[in-house]
Amino acid sequence: MSKQVSVPANDSYRLPLRVYMEDTDAGGIVYYVNYLKFMERARSEWLRQLGLNQQTLLDEGTQLVVYRLACHYAKPACLDDALQISAHISDVGRCRMTFEQQVWRGEELLCSATVEIACLSTERLRPKAWPASLKVLTRAS
Repeated sequence: MSKQVSVPANDSYRLPLRVYMEDTDAGGIVYYVNYLKFMERARSEWLRQLGLNQQTLLDEGTQLVVYRLACHYAKPACLDDALQISAHISDVGRCRMTFEQQVWRGEELLCSATVEIACLSTERLRPKAWPASLKVLTRAS
């Protein structure tokens, strides 16, 4: 059984990340879908920072899945760039959570996305309320 965690929705998490050859196309530009992988890593590391991980949630019968995504690509990231991937909770519902995420290279915003996560029962693959192990507080109105 994992510990109960409360997270203020206005807290942000940042993940430093280096662009490797495997992240790029032949021209050394990050392939568009890899930004989504970077954002997934940031959300997963945010969970780890809270003392949880995807396996713990799966063991408790909970699965977090992306069910809606809107992404804007502003500038390309390139081979060897040092990036910062942010994850900020902007809204929380009974069985969903919305993240605002960004990919930065220094002061340059490269990519931004709104990612909606659903909390599902692993047994039924249907929406379920957040488990006690991940009690998230809504931001102040």
